[in-house]
Amino acid sequence: MQQLKIGILSRGPRLYSTRRLREAAEQRGHKVKVLNTMKFGMYIEAGRPDLTYYGKQISHYDAVIPRIGTSITFYGTALVRQFEQIGTYCLNTADAIMASRDKLASMQELSSHNIGIAETAFVYEQKDILHAIQAMGGAPVVIKLLSGTQGIGVILAESNKVAEAIIETLSSVKQNVLVQKFVSESKGRDIRAFVVGDRVVAAMRRTAAGQEFRSNVHRGGATQAVDLDPEYERTAVRAAQILNLHVAGVDMLEGKDGPVIMEVNSSPGLEGIEKASGVDIATEIVKYLEEQIRFGNFDVRERLSLTKGYSVTEFTVEPNAQIAGKTISESGLRERDIVILRIVRGPDHIANPKGTRIIEAGDSLLCYGLKSALQSHLPTLVRPKRRKKKKKPASEGSTAATDHPSPNEEKNA
Repeated sequence: MQQLKIGILSRGPRLYSTRRLREAAEQRGHKVKVLNTMKFGMYIEAGRPDLTYYGKQISHYDAVIPRIGTSITFYGTALVRQFEQIGTYCLNTADAIMASRDKLASMQELSSHNIGIAETAFVYEQKDILHAIQAMGGAPVVIKLLSGTQGIGVILAESNKVAEAIIETLSSVKQNVLVQKFVSESKGRDIRAFVVGDRVVAAMRRTAAGQEFRSNVHRGGATQAVDLDPEYERTAVRAAQILNLHVAGVDMLEGKDGPVIMEVNSSPGLEGIEKASGVDIATEIVKYLEEQIRFGNFDVRERLSLTKGYSVTEFTVEPNAQIAGKTISESGLRERDIVILRIVRGPDHIANPKGTRIIEAGDSLLCYGLKSALQSHLPTLVRPKRRKKKKKPASEGSTAATDHPSPNEEKNA
């Protein structure tokens, strides 16, 4: 691998994660500099986006590794976006970081996929608070500030009245909150899976101290290495991919029906998980950067929008579909200017399938092709049926399902 010039965007050069990333990159022969995120100037001009650092024009960097703290998300992601515009490879893009930082938006995005998530409610009117809690089966529930991190702004309300009082208090000081179902079977434990690219490179179980229900290391939680079941590993990787994160810390609860995603973190700390697992995660991140840098910051949605009349869509093959039971070559799709990019069959993802691959009923096909040809394979527009929830008396409470802590993210990075 040729020598790269890498910038680490961080306000804390002595922080464990920043230091480890620098050491790992230098050990692999790269030139590395820690760059203070807040010392940049961004200049936007048609065809000539530019950057200065401490008032001087910045020299070329092949890649940057963003370590953007939550308190500077807006400015930090603007800076990452500017690096993208001048052609520097960014390990996580600005849009992906923003998506993960917005707890509500990230849960909304994840909810549109078949993946285990914490049942969540978000209401504006105070009079709707109790209704939202009852719709989830009643207390106990977890109340989260949208902007919280490291377990800060995460409160367990053991009764409906307490939950209502907490939310009213927070709303009075203009704090937006989420209400999430409490997964009682997790018992103050969660799993942090560290995703790099398309795999989990390390995982640990975090256990809360004493009566504390938040298992964050910053709150005194204990850690231990854990070998993930395939279902948990698939869930972690899928969650990172949905939010377009190349490096992510995915926090999951061990629910009775399998993994329950709490949060997906775009700037996960390395200290706790490296020490618990013994894995050199910093080097894994640098190796991945080396592999991906030649691909650049490619946004498939942006590129495809330039091709008039073409689109990307995903649809499920119905049992009576003409293409069901045929090979891709026999289906006639290619002759109609449709290319299958991926087949999803249960837990399996078959990328760039060969022409001899048989298309089965129930397969989900991700296709790129001429819009007019794709339309014939799309289902008739039908309004989806909304799932009805059984209302329970407020006194019954609930033991079935979800959330608690917050990510181990280095707040001052």
